Amino acid sequence: MEDNTLLTTYVYFDTITLELGEKELVMKLLTKANLKDLPAIGSTEGKGWDALATVKFFTPDSNWTWYAVEYDADEKLFYGLVDGFDMELGYFSLTELENSRGPLGLPIERDLHFDPAPLSEIKNG
Repeated sequence: MEDNTLLTTYVYFDTITLELGEKELVMKLLTKANLKDLPAIGSTEGKGWDALATVKFFTPDSNWTWYAVEYDADEKLFYGLVDGFDMELGYFSLTELENSRGPLGLPIERDLHFDPAPLSEIKNG
């Protein structure tokens, strides 16, 4: 039997997303290198706005951005800065980032060109 499935490729910045029927391959949001760079939840307590964001996630079709400072691998939970309706410090879930889509249906991406920065620089940026 011949497979006549249509394969569509979308390219956003450095990210390639492939759609094949109902299945979707998207960017891996958290790499082994990211895991090494992210300290455990609570380990930057007391640093406040001087804490270092090491990973940045964003919606390519909206204005939401998440900056990860700490991570709990067991809970798949980040602590960091969220810039959406307001800019605030708090917790956000890797699972929610992986399952969320922007207004045009695009998945959240990891900024491949983000250089770690203190939250104060991001806030005042």
